Amino acid sequence: MGYDLRAHTADIAVEATGNSLESVFAAVADGFAAASCDDIPDTGDRFPISVVAESREALLFDYLDELVYLRDVRAELPVDHEVTYIDRSDEPDDGSAGWSLEASARGVALDRIDAREIKAVTYSEMRLERTDDGWEAYVVFDV
Repeated sequence: MGYDLRAHTADIAVEATGNSLESVFAAVADGFAAASCDDIPDTGDRFPISVVAESREALLFDYLDELVYLRDVRAELPVDHEVTYIDRSDEPDDGSAGWSLEASARGVALDRIDAREIKAVTYSEMRLERTDDGWEAYVVFDV
């Protein structure tokens, strides 16, 4: 289980598999890091990530979008992703969205790596589906 980078016209795509929903989300995020940088040093501290969305697919999109945002704000490439918890709340009492995740990543300072800019995650051709072996995801990133 893991990810593969796929050429996609002027963009790049990540195709990922995992035994669980958490592991496929982490694999796509690791693919985002690999698409951003060829050589990732073992530096940086871990930081938490929390995301809430209205659907499972929106949760994947919002999680990856949050990684792009955090990269820009923190000036660090999020790497070594761990998604520890994904939950679906059937009827949230507070009116919030129905899916949430808790994750963490290690932040590598952008000035320590030769990073390619990934501008954004896209909904273009995005797919997240259960398989006999777990989960598969396909996500296109705008470069």
